[in-house]
Amino acid sequence: MTVRTRAARAAASALIAGALLVGTAGCSFITPTATLNHYDPSDGIGAEVGDVKVRNVLAISNDDQSAVSLMVTVINTSSSSGSLRMQYESADGERIDISKPVSSNEVKHYGTTVDGDMIVIDDADIRAGQLFPIYFQFGNQSGEELLVPVISGDDPIYSDLAPASALQ
Repeated sequence: MTVRTRAARAAASALIAGALLVGTAGCSFITPTATLNHYDPSDGIGAEVGDVKVRNVLAISNDDQSAVSLMVTVINTSSSSGSLRMQYESADGERIDISKPVSSNEVKHYGTTVDGDMIVIDDADIRAGQLFPIYFQFGNQSGEELLVPVISGDDPIYSDLAPASALQ
C-alpha cells in the first residue's frame, strides 16, 4: 500500500506542477508579442509618407499660448528630393501650407535646438494639452494627418524651444 500511495502522490504532484506551469505561462502562447506593435517612444508622434519618415512631431506653446513652435525630424530615405508640405487650419478656418525642402537621403531637424531652423505657428488658436491636427504630404505620395500633442513651454525640457524664447 505504501508504494501505491507514493506513486499516487508523485503523480498528483506532477499533475499539479504541470497545471501550475500551463496556468501561469499559457497566456504567452496566445498573446501577441508587444514588441511587434508600433509606438512612438517619445513625447511626439510620427508617420511615414512614402519614403519620408516624419518623427517626433510635437508642438510647444509659448507663455501666453498665442503661438507654438513645431519640433519635427524628417528623414528622406528615397533617392528623390522634394518638399514636405504641412497643412493646418488657422483660427479663422483658412488652410495654411508650410513647405520645407528635403533632399534625397537627408535628415532634417526643425525646432530641436535653440539656434536651429524653427517652424513657428501663431495663427492656429491652440492651447497646451490639446491635439493639433496637421496634414503631412511629400511629393505625389498620399499624405497623413497627425494629431500632434501640444505641450506647454513651461516644461523645463522644452522651455528653450517655445516660440517666445526662440524668437528673442
